[in-house]
Amino acid sequence: MEDIIKDKQDPTLRRWRIAIRDKAFNLIRNRVVIETLPEELLLVLRTGKVSTNVYLRRLQNHCLGMGWLPVPILPRKMFPKIVHRQKRAITWDEHCQIINRERSSERRDFYDLCWHLGGSQSDIASLKAEDFDSSNRSFCYARKKTANMGGTILGALAWEIIARRLRTGPLFPYLINVREADRATEFKQRCDGLGIKGVTLQSYRYAWAERSANAGYPERYAQRALGQNSKIVHRAYARKAQGQLPSLEDYENILRGGQNVVLKSETESPAILQARN
Repeated sequence: MEDIIKDKQDPTLRRWRIAIRDKAFNLIRNRVVIETLPEELLLVLRTGKVSTNVYLRRLQNHCLGMGWLPVPILPRKMFPKIVHRQKRAITWDEHCQIINRERSSERRDFYDLCWHLGGSQSDIASLKAEDFDSSNRSFCYARKKTANMGGTILGALAWEIIARRLRTGPLFPYLINVREADRATEFKQRCDGLGIKGVTLQSYRYAWAERSANAGYPERYAQRALGQNSKIVHRAYARKAQGQLPSLEDYENILRGGQNVVLKSETESPAILQARN
């Protein structure tokens, strides 16, 4: 545990420090790696939560990679399946409720940019005026978590937000210095006050991905805009693809009528999505 965090930085380091304080790890915390038994890891998994499962896998993989273990202590198939709590996208109406009630102009613009850009809360809060190109109305930034580059041209509404923020330095001078967990707590308090359930700051990322899928925005563009080959984007597009599959009954009826069915492509624009004779 002490070794694996040496190469972690920023938000990833903070997450690891929180993870290794998990009380379930107390059962093996002082064990010598090579002497640890499979049943001990199983006890940790049964005592812990989903995050325990996730980080114990990573810890074992680290030990294997370092050569401290000749074989896994616990085979991969013995780990319980990771089942995360269901997450959902924030809706436009919910976003409007939050914006209309927010008194702080900085937080209001921050939530608005989360809606328009779909970035993670840390990335949006860390944006600087220098990340934006006023001549092209575009922006480019390196993700704090992965260092992958993200960005795109901005629409008129998003650019209005940028235009009223500071012209140099951080766009959000207060929020850039607030811990990720505290920004999340502040947002939850606002949601609770409005009776909005099941929504977090991450829900803006889900909303952006779903909106891009519904609009026929090419998936590869969406992934580049978000700065990664995002699982969030993939899942949004997968759900959209399921809605595009015709029923077998309709498919057979079209074939009987002498028409060929062409499935909608994720990379085509709505203007060219059609059945061809």
